Amino acid sequence: QVQLVESGGGLVQPGGSLRLSCAVSGNIFSISNMGWYRQAPGKQRELVARFTTGDTTNYADFVKGRFTISRDNAKNTVDLQMNNLKPEDSAVYYCNVVRGRLQDWGQGTQVTVSS
Repeated sequence: QVQLVESGGGLVQPGGSLRLSCAVSGNIFSISNMGWYRQAPGKQRELVARFTTGDTTNYADFVKGRFTISRDNAKNTVDLQMNNLKPEDSAVYYCNVVRGRLQDWGQGTQVTVSS
């Protein structure tokens, strides 16, 4: 089993920045993909950014050029730097890892972009 603990959400004005961090612990050796998803009220959960095998990164079109995913293998963390935030980025952001056919999710952290 894998445990994921997110931090770094909050309230920010449009155009501002936030950095989310996810601490990963447990059976990390079987992880293939790791990244971030988000879910806004009334909408489906959607991919934001992720690392796949070989350290390839995938970004959703709506965050390209604004968000950057990074990882620290020594600390077992995966971060999401979010710049130029927009009101439509408001959502609960979830850390996610994939282990074979299994997925693990963090508890989520709220990001609210509002003036």
